[in-house]
Amino acid sequence: MLFKREGYPEEDELVLCTVTKVQPNAVFCDLDEYRHSGMIHISEVSPGRIRNIRDFVREEKKVVCLILKINEERGHIDLSLRRVNESQKRRKLEDIKQEQKAEKIVELLANELKKPLEEVYKQVSKPILEEYDMLHLAFNEVVEHNLVLSKVGLDKKLSENLTKIIKDKIKPKEVMISGDFKITVYDEDGLEIVKTALQNAEKIDEKVNIKYEGGGKYGLKVVAKDYKEAEDILRKAKEEIIQFIEKKEGEVAFQRHEK
Repeated sequence: MLFKREGYPEEDELVLCTVTKVQPNAVFCDLDEYRHSGMIHISEVSPGRIRNIRDFVREEKKVVCLILKINEERGHIDLSLRRVNESQKRRKLEDIKQEQKAEKIVELLANELKKPLEEVYKQVSKPILEEYDMLHLAFNEVVEHNLVLSKVGLDKKLSENLTKIIKDKIKPKEVMISGDFKITVYDEDGLEIVKTALQNAEKIDEKVNIKYEGGGKYGLKVVAKDYKEAEDILRKAKEEIIQFIEKKEGEVAFQRHEK
């Protein structure tokens, strides 16, 4: 990974590490995001008694650790593996995964410009990392909120080329909410009435999708950029169907699917 932070990490920070050496009572690691190394004492590897430390770690293994203590004068960093829970580990690994994806985008830009990756990465990362903690956070802003990268210090042409690749490789985040309608209409034109009600609901927004599921049941799905927008669209579609069917003296029941 090209991404490196300057200086030392902070105490209680989560860091991704690569195990470099395993001894009977300690594990030595390189911090992937910093130009430093650290140590995990055997007591911080796992709760309970450890008979063989290699049952938990091995050389070259990637581990998420918590920074316990830093001594900058001696260059010592104490780490803990056992104090990182699964949720923290997943979030940290997802951050790293997204940053690696961002670096792949910079690599595509370098290939397009026919320039060395390290040179292009420096051009891109230097101004962005002054404003954002990681590259992928800025790239997501480009996709979600049309961030103009030249406004954070990138060369205009470089910004335009990079933005094209970002929008091609990163799709906007979406959320989905859904539910089922149970519709009964007693009119002899009941099928046409139901069809009209559903078509009216779909006309409210292109994000509304309704599918017949059999037995008088219809599935409604709304996909939008956030839950607030999705909830608003679902509410309008639901009201449209209920009001239309009840106006025709039919019966409607809606059951929301759990998120």
